[in-house]
Amino acid sequence: AFQLELDTRHDKYERLVKLSRDITIESKRTIFLLHRFTSVPNGEEILNESEVKLDAVRRKIKQVAQELIGEDMYQFHRAISPGLQEYVEAVSFQYFIKTRSLISVEEINKQLIFTAEDREETTNTTSNSHDKQPHTWSLKVTPVDYLLGVADLTGELMRLCISSVGNGDIDTPFELSQFLCQIYDGFTFIGNTGPYEVSKKLYTLKQSLAKVENACYTLKVRGSEIPKHMLADVFSTKTELIDQEEGLS
Repeated sequence: AFQLELDTRHDKYERLVKLSRDITIESKRTIFLLHRFTSVPNGEEILNESEVKLDAVRRKIKQVAQELIGEDMYQFHRAISPGLQEYVEAVSFQYFIKTRSLISVEEINKQLIFTAEDREETTNTTSNSHDKQPHTWSLKVTPVDYLLGVADLTGELMRLCISSVGNGDIDTPFELSQFLCQIYDGFTFIGNTGPYEVSKKLYTLKQSLAKVENACYTLKVRGSEIPKHMLADVFSTKTELIDQEEGLS
């Protein structure tokens, strides 16, 4: 009986790892799609398409929530954490493009409350023990997953900054610089008191902020000298120099 219980738990863990991998892949595709927002004439279509993709991701998260009914989530947290972090990154990136602000963990969790509308599909595959499952269930993103997702978001915002300059948008880099400064301040308050993974992300966050600030500096000081179509090339060479300097130090 004990061996059977261990095998069942191991199988569930493997299923969750596969679902987490699917969530990661779909979230990455959503992020790649959102990066086209600055280069297309009709950005609303991109946002609508990204919402459809995120709905598909949420359906995958719903399957995770069903697997975790009656289980301690933290026993399987390592299996689902990478997928949730990538989902947080995708959702917060979309939210930033829409509102120019950071989505809260409460708002993210509000979107992860599911109802049993497609219960008929799952009753054939679930065991009798799942007949007592509730009509609504949820999966909560932990504060650590939220923080790690937001830390990854800064890298995407840095890329958004460079691409928007390449498209002749001069205002976005200054907005992004202020926004990233606020996020960096928040993370420095946590410092080394938070989880190890969070303090590890602080270095990457600092790099992203330095690249955006460097872009703003170039725009302010030398913006009138450089033709708009060449600005992106100038920034890419400058960011390479920053990387080399940090590698030497």
